[in-house]
Amino acid sequence: MSSPYTFDAPFTVGGQLDARAAHPEVGQRTVLIDANREWTYRQLRGESVRLGHLLRSRLGTIDDEHPAHVAMLLENRLELMSLFGGCAYAGATLFGVNTGLRGETLAGVLNQSKARVLVVDQSLQEHVERIRGDLEHVAEDGILVVRSGGEGALIGQELAEAAGAEVGDADPERAAPDVDVVAEQPLMVIYTSGTTGLPKGILNNHAKLLVIGMAVSGNMQLTPDDRGYACMPLFHSNAMFLGFMTAFWVGGSLAMRDHFSASQFVPDVLRFGATYWNYVGEPVHYVLGALEKKYGSADAIGAEVTRNPANKLRYALGNGAAAPDLEKFCDWLGLEDMFELYGSTEAAISTFRKKGDPRGSVGEVTDAKVRILDERGQECPPAVLDPDGKITNYADAVGEICRVADDTALFQGYFQNEKANTDKYRDGVYHSGDLGHIVQRDETRFLFFDGRTDDWIRKDGENFSALQVARLLQEHSDVVLAAAYGVPCAVSDEHVMVALKLRPGAMFDPKQFFDFCENSIDGGGMDRKWFPDFLRIVDEFEYTQTEKILVRNLKKLHFDLNRLGDAPVFFRERGDESYRPLDASSYEALRADFAAAEKLDLLDR
Repeated sequence: MSSPYTFDAPFTVGGQLDARAAHPEVGQRTVLIDANREWTYRQLRGESVRLGHLLRSRLGTIDDEHPAHVAMLLENRLELMSLFGGCAYAGATLFGVNTGLRGETLAGVLNQSKARVLVVDQSLQEHVERIRGDLEHVAEDGILVVRSGGEGALIGQELAEAAGAEVGDADPERAAPDVDVVAEQPLMVIYTSGTTGLPKGILNNHAKLLVIGMAVSGNMQLTPDDRGYACMPLFHSNAMFLGFMTAFWVGGSLAMRDHFSASQFVPDVLRFGATYWNYVGEPVHYVLGALEKKYGSADAIGAEVTRNPANKLRYALGNGAAAPDLEKFCDWLGLEDMFELYGSTEAAISTFRKKGDPRGSVGEVTDAKVRILDERGQECPPAVLDPDGKITNYADAVGEICRVADDTALFQGYFQNEKANTDKYRDGVYHSGDLGHIVQRDETRFLFFDGRTDDWIRKDGENFSALQVARLLQEHSDVVLAAAYGVPCAVSDEHVMVALKLRPGAMFDPKQFFDFCENSIDGGGMDRKWFPDFLRIVDEFEYTQTEKILVRNLKKLHFDLNRLGDAPVFFRERGDESYRPLDASSYEALRADFAAAEKLDLLDR
């Protein structure tokens, strides 16, 4: 099945929203649900147009020196989506700032964006207040606050109050701002970390957002009766691309939670009547753990969840989940299918796994320009598998996932970062920074994801800079030098591991270092995903001839006690409040987790 509705409208988000709001049936349908509130398509248009007028008023003069740039630091709320729509109508660009950023990194991103209006969640306003004096472009009256915590002082004018006073009610019939908006115009900048410095902003124009919604909803055969569930952050591409844009394209709806909760996942899905969910790897595992903890057995889960009449969940789509988790999730939640994807916010390369594709793959490579290249730029041969399905030519078959073409597909470049553009696309080759291999069946090529290159770490569906993590940890007074790198994870993409060289005479204190990392998240520039999962203490590093740390050698040994010998290794797990020594028994327990996830080969390469 597919949507019975067609919309003859300009290929812009505002034009498409106008068409849906004006449709006699779709206009009255729910499009967004947030906690105990919901909006129809007509209401979303009214709220978006109102904010479009407010933004044009607050931005004032718009030219090359005064760009129409708006930043948001928001949890998943209805106001986030009306701000997205407001920017679409106003011809503005919305910068989706990661809500985990703090301190200098937060200030640096906001300054680099040149945003003159900042909309911040009340629950996050203290972090903006701390760096307010460092903001270079946000005007004195440029901070607007979404009241989310009830009473209390705000650091700027309340968004709803400002819109009401300066524009009026959210009238669905109000004319949109008189702005000429075209499909090629940037609408949203979504951040991902670079190998050095600040996170990189990826440009996404109206057409790209709409094309992704059209393609993904078509692959899933969604209808207007489908409802997504977004508990991944909407400042990131996973929820915006796979959650909202897919629902929006077919005239469906999206229910939102402000943040992920494993224990609330099933109650939310049942309460909202969600039919699909966008995910990243580890939350899949956490949901399964919460179900097992609550119900205890597969039979009880079947009775209370799988066959619950309120359970309408049919699909999940995302990336980074282990094959056994995918199968168990489908079984326990009663899904028709779970679509494991490969792709990134850049969207130059993408695959979509469907039923019948090889186990563990991320789908068929349908673009003949996508190839696996070795370090010399030569195409790698397909993987050769033994009877047990293990690769016999791993060193030859695994390389970087690239696209060799004169164009960059949907990738539209990084915001004001020409070096990043040329690093990503050079000499006619788009470099993903991901490792992978191809398994060929007849004439069909299937892609398998094998991790990141040394400069990157991928965790919970997001890529970030290993160097940035190392630099933050080197702020610790006992650390002389640090190297961060991604290591195998049983349930998702990668864990974060760090090797530390301490100052002479210093003794590693597991609790103290754990607290240092927590404080770096609360008051520094560390994102929670960067929090190291494993630590290794080294007397000295190995270096290249140019005095760079040989990270590849560290990554190869990871936390394998069989190869590290007596090297001090520490680790943490979800819920821990300190690092713990990794000893033989705890390492064997980790190996058992990898074996259960059918990923033991990742440890033994």
